[in-house]
Amino acid sequence: MENLEKQLICPICLEMFTKPVVILPCQHNLCRKCANDVFQASNPYLPTRSGSLTSGGRFRCPSCRHEVVLDRHGVYGLQRNLLVENIIDMFKQESSSSKPAPERKEETPMCDVHEDEKINIYCVTHGVPTCSMCKVFGAHKDCEVAPISSIYETKKTELSDGIAMMVGNNDRMQGIISQLEEACRAIEENGRRQKTLVCEKFDHLYSILEDKKRQMSQKVTAEQEEKVNYIQGLTRKYGDHLEESCKIVELGIQTMEEPEMALFLQNTKPLLKKIAEASTTTHLDKVERGYENMDHYSVNFKKEGKALRTIDFALDDDDEDEEDEDAEGGTEEGEGAQTVSGGAAVTATSSQPSAPQQISSSPSAAKSAASTLSDNRQTTPKPGAE
Repeated sequence: MENLEKQLICPICLEMFTKPVVILPCQHNLCRKCANDVFQASNPYLPTRSGSLTSGGRFRCPSCRHEVVLDRHGVYGLQRNLLVENIIDMFKQESSSSKPAPERKEETPMCDVHEDEKINIYCVTHGVPTCSMCKVFGAHKDCEVAPISSIYETKKTELSDGIAMMVGNNDRMQGIISQLEEACRAIEENGRRQKTLVCEKFDHLYSILEDKKRQMSQKVTAEQEEKVNYIQGLTRKYGDHLEESCKIVELGIQTMEEPEMALFLQNTKPLLKKIAEASTTTHLDKVERGYENMDHYSVNFKKEGKALRTIDFALDDDDEDEEDEDAEGGTEEGEGAQTVSGGAAVTATSSQPSAPQQISSSPSAAKSAASTLSDNRQTTPKPGAE
C-alpha cells in the first residue's frame, strides 16, 4: 500500500492526486489545478477568464520535460485519467476500512533554550519557530506569533507556488534557447541563400561580358578575313602577271639568239608589244599604306573597371532595375553611342585610319556603324595604274 501511495503523489503539490486528474500526452499525471498553475506560470501573458486559462499554449511536463501543446480549451482540453481517479477512491476506502496503523512517532524538535519544551508556535516577527515558554517568558514575549500549523500550510503553499514558478521560468528559458538556436539556423540558411544569389548575379555578369567579347571578336575576325582575302587575291594577280612576264623574258632571250635577220624582225614586233603590255601594272590594285593596320579596334575599360571595383551591397534590387533602364535608354541615343556591356567605349575605323568610326552595343548604332564601315571599305582606293 505504501508503494501504491507513492505512485499516486502529484509531482507538483507532492500530495495525493485530487480530482480531476489529467493525463498528459507523455502519459504522466497531474492534478488539474497543478497543471493549470504550471501552465499559467509558463504563459503569463496569455488571456485568462475567471482565473483559469482558456486559450491555447504550451508547457513542459515537470516529470519528463516533454512539451505539452494545448488547444484553445487550455488545460480543460486535457483528458481525465479515470483509472487513476478510481484507484485513488479505492485506496482511500481501503485505508479507511482497514485498521488504523500504529501512528509513527515523529520526532518533534525541541527548543534550544527550554530543552523540555516542544517547538509548537511560530514567531511572525522574527520568522522562526519557537516554543510557548519563549513567548511567555523568553526572547519572543513581545513578538507576534501564530499557530505553527497555519504557518506550515501557508509556507507549503508558497513553496509549491515557487516551484511552479521556477518550472515556468525554466520553460521560458528553454523557449529562449530554442529561439536562439532557430535564429542561428535561419542566419546560416539565409547566408547560404544570399551567397548563392550573389554568385548568380556575378555569373550573369560574366555571361554578359563573354557575349560582348564574342561579338567584338567576330567584328575583328570579319574585317581580318576580308582584308586577308583581298590581299591573297591581289597576290594571285601579281603572281600571274609575274609568271607572264617571265615567259615573255624567256621568249625575248630566244628571239635575241635568232641569227636570221628577216626572221628576227618578224618576231620582234609582236614581242615588243607584249613587253610594253607586260611592263605596265595599271590594271593591278595597290595596297595603300596602313591597310594592314587593325589598331582601330581598341577598347577602354577604365570607367567599367572603376565601376566594378565599387560593387557593393548598398543598392537594392529596385535601384538596380532603375539603373539598368537608364543604361538601356542611354544606348538608344543614336549612332554616336559608345557603350559595351553598360558603357565600355569601343572605337573603330575603316581601312583608312584617319576616318574614325564608333561601334555601339545598341542594335541601331551597331548597324549604322557596320554599314558605314562597309561603305568606306568599298570606296577605299584599290591599287591602280600609275
